[in-house]
Amino acid sequence: QILNAMIVISNLISLFTKAYASMNRVSEVLDMKSSIAETGDAQADFSQLAVEMDGVSFSYAGTEQYSLSDVSLSIPRGATVGVIGGTGSGKSTLVNLMPRLYDASCGRVKIFGKDVKEYRMHELRQLFGVVPQSAALFSGTVRSNLRWGKQDATDEEMNEALKTACAYDFITEKGGLDQPVTESGKNFSGGQRQRLTIARAVVGKPAILILDDSCSALDFATDAKVRKNISELKDLTTIIISQRASSIKNADVIYVMEDGKIAGSGKHAQLYENCPLYREICDSQTRA
Repeated sequence: QILNAMIVISNLISLFTKAYASMNRVSEVLDMKSSIAETGDAQADFSQLAVEMDGVSFSYAGTEQYSLSDVSLSIPRGATVGVIGGTGSGKSTLVNLMPRLYDASCGRVKIFGKDVKEYRMHELRQLFGVVPQSAALFSGTVRSNLRWGKQDATDEEMNEALKTACAYDFITEKGGLDQPVTESGKNFSGGQRQRLTIARAVVGKPAILILDDSCSALDFATDAKVRKNISELKDLTTIIISQRASSIKNADVIYVMEDGKIAGSGKHAQLYENCPLYREICDSQTRA
């Protein structure tokens, strides 16, 4: 008995030491102050362009190489915009500047007529719904996950969001909004997780929806259906980042990124005719 008691005490000491070290690491993160200052109190003017970038360049901390270089673009409210390019071309960096996940190194980023630096962070980010490349779901239920997009969402609003994301059928078959979700959503397939994250983003009725290669696990038919449903949402500005030319070819305007710069912009037919990089991407995917 004495030996067993000593083993228990030894294990407790070991656990306490590990827990204390972990607590210190977590505290460092929680206590860290944001490098992005909030200085304004602007309100969105929805009569203005949804997004404007003027001479924007950006480099990550610790490197002198620009990930974006002299980027200028304008996106009207309600437009569907495609962004395509190779790995490392700056697609995700481009959209990360819009909700001010980073500040541009130079140039201006404006959302609905106001510089992003003039907004309070909470007010700015409420304008956005972002679906990242990796679908992140949390332990709980479908209902609790969707309410990360809107805390007071009703069942009707959540069901409409599920329908928009083509997720309503498989959720109702499995038990509806109270269907359990395991850690990271491992009890759903990759395509189902992506559709649930899209539903979570649209349930809050954002003004700007960013889809960052978020339909990569969907088959072409489902991908097309989701995009069609999203395009029918009133006054929603949609920015689609995709490796698939088929996912963006019907966009109002397509931006082709290469080495942090815009290599071309326009509609699908125009770019296919005049932009060698875009034509190469389309042809390579057609052959595949």
